[in-house]
Amino acid sequence: MPERSTERSKTATTIMDIAEDYIRTRGYNAFSFRDISAEIGIKTASIHYHFPSKADLGVAVTQRYTDRFIESLGEPDAYPVMEQVRRYKEAFRSSYAAGEQMCLCGMLGAEIASLPDNVMMKSKAFFDQNMSWLTRVFLSDKASAYSEESAQSEALKLLALLEGGLIVARTMDGLKTFDQIIDYNL
Repeated sequence: MPERSTERSKTATTIMDIAEDYIRTRGYNAFSFRDISAEIGIKTASIHYHFPSKADLGVAVTQRYTDRFIESLGEPDAYPVMEQVRRYKEAFRSSYAAGEQMCLCGMLGAEIASLPDNVMMKSKAFFDQNMSWLTRVFLSDKASAYSEESAQSEALKLLALLEGGLIVARTMDGLKTFDQIIDYNL
């Protein structure tokens, strides 16, 4: 029976790392357990031991990605608003710069109609948590006196700018294009 504790084995972590890379560069539907097994050099049955289905793997990878991303942001009121916005933009930029990797949940969002429900829900949770964090950032700006509604609107604009910016950058001139996009001030 697979380990069910929060601590994952080295093999399970490696499987998740490879799956994350595939999702962020190809998409969820563009890889199989066979691709992972060929890359690691283990049988697909070994992958099934840790993740009985691809959906189980997708859920684990998405949850880990979300947890790491949200944790990296810190508290919404830890810095002045414009510094938080800069840091948020940089989280997307540095990921793309380090290997032209898309946001994992942005890639999942593009495939939402064909995802298993549990993977879809984890992807949606990423966006919900980002919207909540960004809204709190904008609400912390006492000088601008954002209402809840206007803070949510600013949060949505920024999130859409960055997720869309990754797609446009990938299609056009890469990081140069992304830098032009994120230079846009909301």
